[in-house]
Amino acid sequence: MNQQPSFPRKMPIGIQSFEKLRRENYVYIDKTEIMYRLVSTSNPYFLSRPRRFGKSLMLSTMEAYFLGKRDLFKGLAIEQLETEWNTHAVLHLDLNAEKYDSPERLHDMLEFQLRGWEETYGTGGKGITHSARFMEVIQKAYEKTGRGVVILIDEYDKPLLYSFHDEALQKAFRETLTAFYTVLKSADQWLRFVFITGVTKFAQMGIFSNLNQLVDISLTRPYATLCGITLEEIEANFEPEIEQLMESHDLPREELLKQLTRRYDGYRFYEENVPNVFNPFSLLSVMTFHAFKNYWFATGTPTFLTEILKKTDFDLRELDGIEVSAASLSDDKADINNPVPMIYQSGYLTIKKYDERFQIYTLGFPNDEVKYGFLNFVTPFYTPVAESETSFYIGKFIHELESGDVDAFLTRLRAFFAGISYELNNRTERHYQTIFYLVFKLMGQFSETEVRSAKGRADAVVKTADYIYVFEFKLDGSADQALAQINDRGYLIPYTVDGRKLVKIGVNFDPAQRNIGDWKREDKN
Repeated sequence: MNQQPSFPRKMPIGIQSFEKLRRENYVYIDKTEIMYRLVSTSNPYFLSRPRRFGKSLMLSTMEAYFLGKRDLFKGLAIEQLETEWNTHAVLHLDLNAEKYDSPERLHDMLEFQLRGWEETYGTGGKGITHSARFMEVIQKAYEKTGRGVVILIDEYDKPLLYSFHDEALQKAFRETLTAFYTVLKSADQWLRFVFITGVTKFAQMGIFSNLNQLVDISLTRPYATLCGITLEEIEANFEPEIEQLMESHDLPREELLKQLTRRYDGYRFYEENVPNVFNPFSLLSVMTFHAFKNYWFATGTPTFLTEILKKTDFDLRELDGIEVSAASLSDDKADINNPVPMIYQSGYLTIKKYDERFQIYTLGFPNDEVKYGFLNFVTPFYTPVAESETSFYIGKFIHELESGDVDAFLTRLRAFFAGISYELNNRTERHYQTIFYLVFKLMGQFSETEVRSAKGRADAVVKTADYIYVFEFKLDGSADQALAQINDRGYLIPYTVDGRKLVKIGVNFDPAQRNIGDWKREDKN
């Protein structure tokens, strides 16, 4: 463990075993000082974090600590803080590895875990419920070791998330898990420490209405950086990789760090005045493969979002910058008509601002990886263009505007509206507006764009090296009316001193054709 690191160093991508990480000399960001604040108490804790944010590795680290494996912590902060290194019985329940598509799947997983514990601690178990068997294991483990038992539950809500779209299956899972987890309250006298992780925390999932002694640390200042990696930690721990990235991409250090920050930073798990954290999975992947890609987003399709988009009338344009009550992020019931809390807890939104007086959070996309990954993912739900083709179209849009070919740009944009079959009404009007929003937001990957977020602004602005385009769209109006609005409301004024060529574009949307109708262009001299 004390060997000099070789280069390239081993990055713990997907490594969830603390012992494997330490014995095989993977890079490790020392979080043990923060962890020690938790384990030095006997409180039962809950932590919500998005997937692939290091929750499983944190539980594995706690397990090694409570098993007294002091040698694994050599050189880490906790080595100087802990003096006793007592050995405890650790019951580690990991619900992450199963596909929960039936009640039997959950039953089999609990059965597997219980049988292993029963063999270790010599309990009977047969003929009684899972919850009763769990209680018996805890009691026997306490008697065998003479010390309080440690309970670690990883991804407690995996079966519930998987069944979000199936009410009957959700109910079956909820009843099974509620009975199982409620044992922890009754067994308190035999417990030393309880730590539960998951993605979501919703009142109706049962565990939190029954386990009211759980301390939720998901939005607390001391534990805001327990999972994830801060910029300070990057600069302290990844100097060789930073140097290589600078060389690979021919970027100065400051610009490289800015690019890493823009793409992968931005997560905040407290109100204000705490460091943002980088997505650890994406960051470690960049350090390994030396390419800027959407690593985290590509590892799992947010299937629950698919169901929400199919069923809800939620306005997608409101997501980035939406305001929500503080209580809604932790205490709401999962509601298909109010997807924002679940989207936040799953990592697609994060805290941007907090109004302490009114206890209101402003949420937004944490970084470019999530923003553009999310927008690419949802585009096929609003257009006939497949996700695999979206980047092709967006790239063509940019090339056409960079060359000044507005006619080609708008002709291509028509493809995004082709095949919409229903009649125009209030909902479809929003649908068309959402398509415009998606196109111009996605263009922001390659060019500076603005999409209207307030009155007194043009519908969209696109800036290229040589041009600034100001767009106004009219529904069942005329291109002339759209141009007149640009002039009458002074949409061009903020850009008149820029030096680039200014282009006004008025576009009419024809409801009869359900597509872009005529357009007009005026160049400002």
